[in-house]
Amino acid sequence: MSTPTRPSSVFPRGSWAEASRIAAVLRGETVGGALLLGATVVALVWANSPWSAAYAGLRDLEVGPAALHLDLSLGTWAADGLLAIFFFVAGLELKREFVAGDLRDPRRAALPVVAAVGGMAVPALVFVLVNLRTGSGALAGWAIPTATDIAFALAVLAVVSTHLPSGLRTFLLTLAVVDDLLAITIIALFYTRELHPLMLLLALVPLAAFGLLVQKRVRSWWLLVPLAVVTWALVHASGVHATVAGVLLAFTVPVIRSRAAGGPEAGPGMAEHFEHLVRPLSSGFAVPVFAFFAAGVTVGGVSGLTESLSDTVAIGIVLGLLLGKTVGVFGATYLMARFTRASLDEDLSWVDVAGLAVLAGIGFTVSLLIGELAYGSGSERDEHVKVGVLLGSLLSALVAAVVLRLRNRVYRRLCEAEELDSDADGTPDVYEVPGKSV
Repeated sequence: MSTPTRPSSVFPRGSWAEASRIAAVLRGETVGGALLLGATVVALVWANSPWSAAYAGLRDLEVGPAALHLDLSLGTWAADGLLAIFFFVAGLELKREFVAGDLRDPRRAALPVVAAVGGMAVPALVFVLVNLRTGSGALAGWAIPTATDIAFALAVLAVVSTHLPSGLRTFLLTLAVVDDLLAITIIALFYTRELHPLMLLLALVPLAAFGLLVQKRVRSWWLLVPLAVVTWALVHASGVHATVAGVLLAFTVPVIRSRAAGGPEAGPGMAEHFEHLVRPLSSGFAVPVFAFFAAGVTVGGVSGLTESLSDTVAIGIVLGLLLGKTVGVFGATYLMARFTRASLDEDLSWVDVAGLAVLAGIGFTVSLLIGELAYGSGSERDEHVKVGVLLGSLLSALVAAVVLRLRNRVYRRLCEAEELDSDADGTPDVYEVPGKSV
């Protein structure tokens, strides 16, 4: 029996295998989100304590070989180096979603892509409108509220979503990954101040070698890691932000197992293998360390907070994250349902979509990174950016948690009233159609 309506649904339930995988990712990101939150709190407390000079000294401590122009501060190492690991994982996830996930169907892939574009364009427009009459280069930060933080957003969703439909979780993960890809594209195109094409061309050599090895299913870390590091160093030297190297490396990794290895049914491919290995390093170390060095803004009490929020840059960020993201994601989703043959899945309500759109306003990691690139690390306006990002992300998280928690109670009651049965194969009946599992 065919199921013609499922591919055209907005937030479809998807397959049982994909729902199980997303649930596993959410469990891992809950821990990463907790570590990220902990690192942020420690940085804020330390930066506003009598020992704030020690925090600044640690963040600005320069290490690395000067001969290779890599004598960078620890804060820069975190932003340029550790976040490359984060974007490597994001690139793996994105490629897997579009090659082997439920979103390999163009009709399913269109929705999160369009929603991500809407969630990028509207916050940027809000920021520009707020800062249109502000001088001193305020508009340089137009891209700050465009990014959704994967770790924070998924952690919040994991805490409140014990019974929310899996389609929402899959959508948020894909939206966040596409969002980050758009953000890193913006960084490469608009925040590259000085480009050295020769270095960029040289970076293609180790990148190609890395791609050749992984295409041949070579997993030897002593071969792959040096090639990845050289690629990163050359991209860094080219003037393009070094995190772009992480995405480029991820895109070379094959998703489907080769026929020689038994095909896709024989087990996980290289992308899933690398993601399994690197995700704990990304969410458990790289992102929290970046947050520790990036979030340490000296607020200066109520007066300092008031001063920061008197800057239209901070106001534009808060409004962009809280309102712009909500309008952009929800509006793009609604328009897709209104003007295409797609319709909202019968298990969902538009309130669910609104809650998810608000949750997308958590723009922590990449927003802080763009703020540093736009205004300069340690500048007064960069401090205001941090306040705006922290406040906007916090408000988005709180509002989304309230909305989704209320919806979670509704779905929990439905699940208790109509418990799902499982067959001997372990796949819930709701994920099956006559004759096969989906």
